[in-house]
Amino acid sequence: MPLSPAAARWLTGQGHDAVHANDLGLQRASDADIIARAKQDGRTVITADLDYPRLLALAQATEPSLILFRHGNWSDSEIIARLSEVLGSLGETEIQQSILVVDRDRVPRRRLPIA
Repeated sequence: MPLSPAAARWLTGQGHDAVHANDLGLQRASDADIIARAKQDGRTVITADLDYPRLLALAQATEPSLILFRHGNWSDSEIIARLSEVLGSLGETEIQQSILVVDRDRVPRRRLPIA
């Protein structure tokens, strides 16, 4: 499930350097191309697409970081509220070189690369 541009707009409003893939002309890009662009730009990918962790694991990648929303259909307001909680509780170093799996009640973290 691709996330809507609302989360990127909210992140920008909170002072983060955020951009939606569509705003970069990547609306038809492959997941691998989006990962490459995020790595090039030093960005964290926020998605609900389960292919991203697999691609990072297969490549033994240490970047980009990934925030993965799991288990259910998330509304824009739920995504934003949960992002606010996650970003408020974790420091930048806890997000860097990591995959965060955002569930409704927990956020396990896996360090990259995944062996």
